[in-house]
Amino acid sequence: MRKHKHTHKGAAICFVFFSLLFFILFVRFVYLQATGVVDGQVLAVEAQKRYFKKQTLEAKRGTIFDRSGEVIAEDIPSYTVAAILDPNMPQHVTDPEETARKLAPLLNMNVADVERILKKKAKQVEFGPNGRGISQTVKQKIEALQLPGITFIRDSKRFYPNGTFASYVVGYAQKDEKEIVGKMGIEKQFNEQLKEKDGEITYESDPKGFKLPYADEQIVPPQNGKNIYLTIDKHIQTFLEDAMNAVEKQYTPKKMIAIVADPKTGAILAMSTRPSFDPNKRNIENYFNDAISYPYEPGSTMKIFTLAAAVNEGVFEPNETYQSGSYQIGPHRVRDHNKVGWGKITFLEGMQRSSNVAFAKIVREKLGEDRFLQYLHRFRFNEPTGIELPGEKAGNILYRYPIEKVTTGFGQGTSVTPIQQIQAATAIANGGKMMKPYVVDRIVDGDTGKTVMKHEPVVVDTPISKETAEKVLDILETVVTSEKGTGRPYQIEGYRVAGKTGTAQIPDPKGGYLTGHQNYIFSFLGMAPRENPRLIMYVAVQQPNISYTETGAAPVSMIFNSVMKNSLQYLNIEPTVKKKQVKKEKSIALPSYIGQSVEQATQSLKKQGLHVTVIGKGTKVRAQFPQAGEYVVAPDRVLLQTDGDAIMPDLTGWSLRDVMKLAELLQLKPSFIGSGYVFRQNIAPGAVIKQNDYVIVELAKPSDIDEKQQASTEQQEIDGPVD
Repeated sequence: MRKHKHTHKGAAICFVFFSLLFFILFVRFVYLQATGVVDGQVLAVEAQKRYFKKQTLEAKRGTIFDRSGEVIAEDIPSYTVAAILDPNMPQHVTDPEETARKLAPLLNMNVADVERILKKKAKQVEFGPNGRGISQTVKQKIEALQLPGITFIRDSKRFYPNGTFASYVVGYAQKDEKEIVGKMGIEKQFNEQLKEKDGEITYESDPKGFKLPYADEQIVPPQNGKNIYLTIDKHIQTFLEDAMNAVEKQYTPKKMIAIVADPKTGAILAMSTRPSFDPNKRNIENYFNDAISYPYEPGSTMKIFTLAAAVNEGVFEPNETYQSGSYQIGPHRVRDHNKVGWGKITFLEGMQRSSNVAFAKIVREKLGEDRFLQYLHRFRFNEPTGIELPGEKAGNILYRYPIEKVTTGFGQGTSVTPIQQIQAATAIANGGKMMKPYVVDRIVDGDTGKTVMKHEPVVVDTPISKETAEKVLDILETVVTSEKGTGRPYQIEGYRVAGKTGTAQIPDPKGGYLTGHQNYIFSFLGMAPRENPRLIMYVAVQQPNISYTETGAAPVSMIFNSVMKNSLQYLNIEPTVKKKQVKKEKSIALPSYIGQSVEQATQSLKKQGLHVTVIGKGTKVRAQFPQAGEYVVAPDRVLLQTDGDAIMPDLTGWSLRDVMKLAELLQLKPSFIGSGYVFRQNIAPGAVIKQNDYVIVELAKPSDIDEKQQASTEQQEIDGPVD
């Protein structure tokens, strides 16, 4: 065969073309081997993405506890409801109308809105705020409906089991995009300590994502947030919240502030304000903690510290007399609160009657303005206390003109905060040593159990001597016990109380002060028991709705007396007044009933006038509350737990205090709504209850509780409800 004349030419062209192509591929291969980069992408990284899988190891934000380890804030599982609409998926929504009809009530949504979402052109949808953060209980209810295509995305949320409870101390935290962040209170102030950091696990997998056998794992462990233990005592805080709820309903004041502290250490045992909020709902009206951020003219509670300065300087003569009524200072005239005074009286009586003239004379004629200013600084009224809460403000000492220097002595003009008064009062109750207030007891690493921070009590100053403190306490006790004393409404049966009332004027934005029977801040700063004060309590109620026959002491004493008395009894501080004065409320030391028969223990307790509730159906007492050795006062309720399962009693008509007893005995997690007495509970009577169950009760005034519920309670319990 003859070769075509172009054969050699074509072969040469093909040879050159393929040689060039081979050369290009070879160069590319060498380049890839040398650099490992294609189009800006590192091949090793891309291979690692394909064959190495990562899983997140979730960490937990630190828990906030009270002083004894009761949970105040914690992370709990929550869920987001989603619906799969993709018809190519095995499980998807097949009947939007029926699904919407069943799902809407559980999400608190309109059926039409749910149906509209389920008919969207999407592969998967969610249900907005109503479908996020749902509880395990709601999830189980939705699962029980067995709705095709309805699924759940697991998440976590911050939960506050006590609801409105020291809300401005604890604050709240909420999820911002990827993490939970503290927004107020301790949650904000200690966010870095509470904050968690998720870990991850990386492993080699096959193309389908399954872990290869014998593959190495790289684990970055999660870092849980640190746990914070507050100085807040859950029992005392509960007493306070309950009392403030009652006053809020009865008197509807504009504001209320109350603080309970240990004067020996400065630890804050309870702190609350009104208006308040539920951190779970964040229904916030006021974003400031008024107990530390609201400076105002304190009124006559300031006389405590003017008196202490005068006694410490040796210029207070209790039996010396003066003319009450009015006192001229240049063009200004200071008047007593009754405008006319009480004639010529002693300075001791002036203190008891809360005479402004007496303290004007003490500042101007006995102490001197310069020396008095030194004591104001020694009591630290010129600076914040430094308590570990965000937003603290200091008061403002007005000391420019002669009249301002004098009025400061009886609490007008100059402004201070409640927490500043608490700090200063510790010097009176603690032998002259003034303690710095604090709310964080310790911070603990939740993973190791190691305490990383422990607060030690701090003596801020010693503004007065121990002898002065004792004398001032004696005088303050007469304010409460004397027939002439303004503090008589604050007497507590069985205990000696020392304290001082205050009626502070409220500045009018138009100038001067507001007028009218209600337009004051009524307050009381008290300490008990007088012999060795264990508690200091400050209560202020602004503009309560009181009648013309009532004084401002009515709402203030309603809080102070109940909280102070309940707290002293809870702390096992025995009454110190003679028995004949307290025979109506005899203190009883409980013996141990553990191991005895239920019938025998019940009879013994009833003979002492105590109410008894039996928890369980066994015949022997396994546990009791209050415990052996603790003191109770008839007709207090005593709980006896029998052997066998713990059975939920009917709580209708129970006080919140009794519910807290039940929670402590059985280690339940209590939560409450409202104030007064129980009329509804989440766990049905007769149901078996287990440790860490949530018990939620709704409270109301006795007049609002259905009579049939009360009758049922009397039949199911050994004794009727405690009033």
